[in-house]
Amino acid sequence: MKTGTITKVAGPLVIAEGMRDANMFDVVRVSEKRLIGEIIEMHGDQASIQVYEETSGLGPGEKVESTGAPLSVELGPGLIGAIYDGIQRPLDEIMKVAGTNLQRGVDVPSLNHSKKWHFKPVAKVGDKLIAGDVVGTVQETPAVLHKILVPNKVEGKVVKIAEGDFTLDDVVAVIKTANGNQEIKMFTTWPVRVGRPYKRKLSPDILLTTGQRPIDTLFPLAKGGVAAVPGPFGSGKTVVQHQLAKWAAADIIVYIGCGERGNEMTDVLNEFPELKDPRTGNSLMERTVLIANTSDMPVAAREASIYTGITIAEYFRDMGYTVALMADSTSRWAEALREMSGRLEEMPGEEGYPAYLGSRLAQFYERAGRVLINGSEDTEGALSVIGAVSPPGGDISEPVSQATLRIVKVFWGLDAALAYKRHFPAINWLTSYSLYTDQLAQWFSENAAPDFMQLRGRLMALLQEESELQEIVNLVGMDALSAPDRLKLESARSIREDYLHQNAFDPTDTYTSLPKQVLMMRAILSFYDKALEALQNGANIELLVNMPVRERIGRFKYEPEDKVDAEFDSIEAQLDSEIADVLKRSDD
Repeated sequence: MKTGTITKVAGPLVIAEGMRDANMFDVVRVSEKRLIGEIIEMHGDQASIQVYEETSGLGPGEKVESTGAPLSVELGPGLIGAIYDGIQRPLDEIMKVAGTNLQRGVDVPSLNHSKKWHFKPVAKVGDKLIAGDVVGTVQETPAVLHKILVPNKVEGKVVKIAEGDFTLDDVVAVIKTANGNQEIKMFTTWPVRVGRPYKRKLSPDILLTTGQRPIDTLFPLAKGGVAAVPGPFGSGKTVVQHQLAKWAAADIIVYIGCGERGNEMTDVLNEFPELKDPRTGNSLMERTVLIANTSDMPVAAREASIYTGITIAEYFRDMGYTVALMADSTSRWAEALREMSGRLEEMPGEEGYPAYLGSRLAQFYERAGRVLINGSEDTEGALSVIGAVSPPGGDISEPVSQATLRIVKVFWGLDAALAYKRHFPAINWLTSYSLYTDQLAQWFSENAAPDFMQLRGRLMALLQEESELQEIVNLVGMDALSAPDRLKLESARSIREDYLHQNAFDPTDTYTSLPKQVLMMRAILSFYDKALEALQNGANIELLVNMPVRERIGRFKYEPEDKVDAEFDSIEAQLDSEIADVLKRSDD
């Protein structure tokens, strides 16, 4: 152990002398309480240490011990369904040791090393394996088959492999390498600040389906993509992330509650075990890892929680899974950076945030991607990152939002005015965007409908024109509009209220498949096209906009998936009939 002595304590920052033999980012144990810290700056033999626990009561003269290893996470069976703090300490195990009042310096292993798991070999004796190949599997939960991989930089021939029930510390296989025999256990460790390797990144041209109409249709997210959800308090950031966690086409969910209020994280901890996984019918926790790092926990631990979460997510990506990571919220993480930067007396950037805020955010988001994973075969894995941003007062001109927007490709801007009107999800269709749309065009035409992009484009055009017409209405009133313009306003209202408004708590409306989304768009645009044609043939605008079929178009979203085709045909027939009736009455 390399030991030093504390010379200064300033909140989560501890400065120690006599640390010449320690390295940057080494984990240290501070004082006799053995608090966990990490070296973030070195000047000669003086180390600046970021402490991940409460430092009150510490003083100069106390000892600091370096472990000589960087901050790392344990990766292996037992991750799924676990609830960790920001440095991967299992909260339920800490509670057994320390009771309901969390004590400082509690040292609990991240994974359960006494539990036995059934290991099923995939490789055989004599097989040549390289890093990333699957040695064997463990059925961790009914939803997740945990693959035990050959560790990084290990290559050789299998000389021994076992089958049966083992603990994480048992050797399940032995690989003969150029440097001698390498024992394979069911767990590994990985430094959190280093991205896990892969062969190469692939183009983001496959949709990550979410079942949320405003997202899938207007502002889609590609598998391996990055998205930001900025919005003021009460605009529905957390519900959007819950919906994505439940319905996104991902095999594994990693949810990081980074510095949010304790009651929000409590809601997650209470809700997720209760949520039914639509894939399996069992609890959603059977494919979820939760990292709870609430606002009353030490500030510095927020910074670690983001890296802890994304390293766990990369680990499951390397098994060939599609992983979705929710970070709620990166604003709290940036606040931790700002506090530590201030205590280190660094030159502040805009609004007191460190000048390197943008590069740190980029380092986090660039670990997302759809990739060819390591191993003998060309297998794909994907890690998509959705980061919530909580700008003070909803002002996205502040530094964290702006730095995030320069990095991410999808922006779902939540609007307080829409939330106030109870329009959820409150994604503003005029300010949001997705830069993946063009790359996904071919995927949509092959997997949703050949004319999907045209339908989407027409919806966006109507919403844009409504915004311009609304300014005229506000100035001179509805009567100043021509009949075709009034029809545009009515059709855009139908898009807003019947299509973009989606009830997360309605069992049918909470999820909409792509085929149903296509039919809903066709129904709304069919009304617009046929009514416009009727107008040109002398129909009365009042009769057109008050046709009973419009109510059926509005209720279409509540139709079960197995009945949508029949309902769409019925709506089309009724629409034709009513328009013919309107034309007849207009002629009379």
